[in-house]
Amino acid sequence: MTFIVAIDGPAASGKGTISQAVAEEFGFAHLDTGILYRIVGREALADLGPALDSDADITAIAQNISVEDLARTDLRTAAVAEAASRVAVIPGVRTALVEFQREFAKRPSGVVMDGRDIGTVICPDADVKLYVTASAEARAKRRTAELIGRGEDTQFETVLKDVEERDARDAERATAPMRPAEDAVTLDTSALSIDQAIAAAVEDIIKVYNSDT
Repeated sequence: MTFIVAIDGPAASGKGTISQAVAEEFGFAHLDTGILYRIVGREALADLGPALDSDADITAIAQNISVEDLARTDLRTAAVAEAASRVAVIPGVRTALVEFQREFAKRPSGVVMDGRDIGTVICPDADVKLYVTASAEARAKRRTAELIGRGEDTQFETVLKDVEERDARDAERATAPMRPAEDAVTLDTSALSIDQAIAAAVEDIIKVYNSDT
């Protein structure tokens, strides 16, 4: 039986970095489920333009993504992140991607999956559930530094507004809203270094992992 770690939380909370580190620590497979929505968002932007005005076409894109798409290198721009959040509210898109995620979770080596609804919808029976969060300001600072580091021209105030709007959209959507699972451990990384956050996550996981193995 596989061991599943579900890590949810808002954008730029640190959950992706934590998830990768946890996967390496335990030798588990890792899936950043947000990548799936970025793939759909990127293709939707290319096919439909910024209006993203055809739910049917966007759903068709979601139904046709493949494992090979996970290796794409054109998915980490602010525009794609915004598009990913917008396509994620389309019920057909979410339905199309649920099976992909659940199949990935069956890997016998153990898995770490991070996203918005892993512990609540995709893997409600996960062995460990973490909800990684941070203040909007802390997350906006991190995202601004990341985007500037990639050579993008951006401002903190613009990024903060985008973070707050995305949080509201993710939390208020009708299908699988972003929220911590009732049995999730909340990890606030606002005042933590990445090493401290990783150590805290590993400590929470190892208690359960050692008791199950």
